[in-house]
Amino acid sequence: MSSPRTTRRSFVAAVGVATLWGLSACGGGDAAGSETAEGGGSGAVTVGFSQLGAESGWRTANTESVKAALTSANGFDLKFVDAQQKQENQIKALRDFVAQDVDVIAFSPVIETGWDEVLQEIKDSGIPVVLVDRTVDTSVKDPYATWIGADFEQEGKTAGEWVAQNAPDAKVFELQGTLGSGAQVDREKGFDGVVGKQVVGKASGNFTRAEGKTAVEAALQTYPETNLIFTHNDDMGLGAVEAIEAAGKVPGKDVKIVSVDGVRDGLQALVDGKFNYVVECNPVFGDQLATLVKDVAAGKDVPKETIVQDKAFDQSTTQADVDARKY
Repeated sequence: MSSPRTTRRSFVAAVGVATLWGLSACGGGDAAGSETAEGGGSGAVTVGFSQLGAESGWRTANTESVKAALTSANGFDLKFVDAQQKQENQIKALRDFVAQDVDVIAFSPVIETGWDEVLQEIKDSGIPVVLVDRTVDTSVKDPYATWIGADFEQEGKTAGEWVAQNAPDAKVFELQGTLGSGAQVDREKGFDGVVGKQVVGKASGNFTRAEGKTAVEAALQTYPETNLIFTHNDDMGLGAVEAIEAAGKVPGKDVKIVSVDGVRDGLQALVDGKFNYVVECNPVFGDQLATLVKDVAAGKDVPKETIVQDKAFDQSTTQADVDARKY
């Protein structure tokens, strides 16, 4: 990060470096469209952030965390765009950020591929990129300054290890997220690397509760031997609960459910005995993102990746644990 543009941006960021912030999580909502933070001062770091959508409780919590951290009070001028799970909307937003000459562009890509042209345009503009949550597969050399998010492959592996230890003979249906997304690709890789031979079928629920329910309704007909579902997120898992109950079966017993996310509703299902195991994917890392954005804008060296720390929960989880959850 040594281009003339970065040098200029370093000065802009340095003006605002005296602003110290206490960063917190949770705030706004999940309205679609573009928003601009109020009161961004002349020394603020201007950040264009394209969120991929509001498809799940996890995504909403992540958005709230980002908005709570990248505030004018904390030294940022945030330009936020909800892409509504459409890549074309994200690409338009990214080009708009270039036209607005923001200091840093951050985005959570809907899928991994299809970014070459716009990423090259951003690189040519000299604006540094921070990838958030998901990753990209691109031919553009050094397309981003840094990435922050969870280790999706490890999440899938952790889920698979629980299945191997607790249900080694289970017939597994894998309820996948948006096909081609980093979360889907890596969670599948991690899980299948441990217990892939137990998987009898797969289908995408696109990370939504409604589509998760539809996919499991079909799966219970197509793969009647299914007695365990590995779902790539809690919202799809909650849709699976509805489908299992509609089929006259008991979720958590007749059909076990292993999920990834750890949002409040997912942990509540765990306490209620409808989920059996949940691998956390922590969405509340707005404070870490803010630090990275500030450092990138200042031209500082930053780690190429920052892994957000996750936990895992079994049915020993209590109601008190759920009530204390921030998301």
